[in-house]
Amino acid sequence: MIERAMTGAGGAAWPAMSDMHIRALLTAPGTPFEMAEALIGGIATRIWRNAPADLALLARASATHGDRLATIYGDDRVSYAAQYRAITALAAHLRTIGIGKGDRVALAMRNLPEWPVAFFAIVGIGAICVPLNAWWSPAELAFGIADSGAQLAIVDGERHARIGEGTVPMLVARPTGPVAAPAQLLEAVIGACADWSALPEAALPDVAILPDDPAAIFYTSGTTGRPKGALGTHRNLATNILSSAYNTTRTMLRRGEMPPPAPEPKTGLLVIPFFHVTACSAVLMGMMASGGTMVLMRKWDAGEALALIERERVQATGGVPTIAWQLLDHPDRARYDLSSLETISYGGAPSAPDLVWRLHESFGVMPGNGWGMTETMATVTQHSAEDYLARPTSCGPPVPVADLKVMDVDGAGELPVGEVGELWVRGPMIVAGYWQRLEETAATFIDGWVRTGDLARLDDEGFCYIVDRAKDIIIRGGENIYSIEVEDVLYAHPAVTDAAVIGRPHRVLGEEPVAVVHLSPGCHVEAAELQVFVGERLAGFKVPVEVRFSDTVLPRNANGKILKGELRGWFAVG
Repeated sequence: MIERAMTGAGGAAWPAMSDMHIRALLTAPGTPFEMAEALIGGIATRIWRNAPADLALLARASATHGDRLATIYGDDRVSYAAQYRAITALAAHLRTIGIGKGDRVALAMRNLPEWPVAFFAIVGIGAICVPLNAWWSPAELAFGIADSGAQLAIVDGERHARIGEGTVPMLVARPTGPVAAPAQLLEAVIGACADWSALPEAALPDVAILPDDPAAIFYTSGTTGRPKGALGTHRNLATNILSSAYNTTRTMLRRGEMPPPAPEPKTGLLVIPFFHVTACSAVLMGMMASGGTMVLMRKWDAGEALALIERERVQATGGVPTIAWQLLDHPDRARYDLSSLETISYGGAPSAPDLVWRLHESFGVMPGNGWGMTETMATVTQHSAEDYLARPTSCGPPVPVADLKVMDVDGAGELPVGEVGELWVRGPMIVAGYWQRLEETAATFIDGWVRTGDLARLDDEGFCYIVDRAKDIIIRGGENIYSIEVEDVLYAHPAVTDAAVIGRPHRVLGEEPVAVVHLSPGCHVEAAELQVFVGERLAGFKVPVEVRFSDTVLPRNANGKILKGELRGWFAVG
């Protein structure tokens, strides 16, 4: 741990209040963060009493933000009033074409103002939104549509071209080429962004939606190589609104500041994709509730991000450590006025402890971190400001409605404080299970707890430290890469008889995939050819950045499992 002296507001000793005192104060009866108990799947679970009961209510409430800007994308500046008109217009169209409660609608596009409109139009009528990774290959996108049973896909022009005709009917935003039936222009239904304010004033239809009804299916790669759909509920996503607000209030009290009576709308630069639960659940839900403004980018570029921070007076940004490093290291950083920045938060990938202090010292911002996963619809722990500076290797304590425990690896018993084991989590943010995967659901979700597959320890104050991953996963700049998925593609090459994909540490990306292969006798293939072979079948971020060849079969243990630890020494740090 990095030891440094900490002070709070006005140079006062930090922390001004203990965590236990703050929790008792903030969650007392009659407060905004009051907790209650609900039966979820037959199990008594702590919940936020004041969280929206469903996402249709959240969408309706967002209209009260009126002329405040909801999204900024280039020259498009969309107010909350205009956004709600577009949501209701699209919702009415979906019902007209036969989409109803429980039906699945795929959503595949870049971070565009149309994305939150489509999401809330879908969930606002009780249908299930299926956000698909916009970086996926045509085959991966087709799998997500087929596996979810989506009846319709709402896509941007690039995804329309990638998916092709004949899969499902599509609504296409910002097309890049001709759009032929059964596809239809989204603009023909709701108009372009600039036209949304002129749409008729309407309301979302009255649909009976319960808090634990399904709202979204977010795909996460599985260790079998097939993506699994995590079935998130309205309660799951709404929980993040109060979890994030609680953390903000707690942080102020810890340093001796008085929090405002209501959340203050902030302007944030969103650089992580909406199709990740972090952006959709942890960011979008809170922005809709508070009236914050999301500045969107077509694609990540650190130089453009610095210019947007200056131009739009951005107060918060982040996503994964990659983004923080690139902002820090950009050669033109000093040219921009970044004085509006208050926080840079990230998670989703390994990060160096010194990143915390570099952000604080270079930008004058308070850093933030947290832990969650697709199966928890994002936020479980949150770590920010002085707490994070004091414990830079921790991902923070759990939010009050969540519980953590560390179990031995076979799940037979709970381990004492300080010991490393598998992290188990429970709370109202835990998804209902995997879409149409009964066996995998039963193995992962047990009596309200989710087995995370992460190895962790807890300290005596409840702060969590992720020390390793039990699952064979590589996290490259926030994107999950399951090695078996890439290995299966390598094995499909006729020259390859043995293959292993591992993560090599990378200062900016956290990790990057590299591979070791053994070829069949008499075969020869260049590393670049194997990279092209993988790239033709999987998303680009999954392609190994380096391929090395072994003259012998790869080392294995007595059970036949490849000893990847021995292979890591083949690669220098990136």
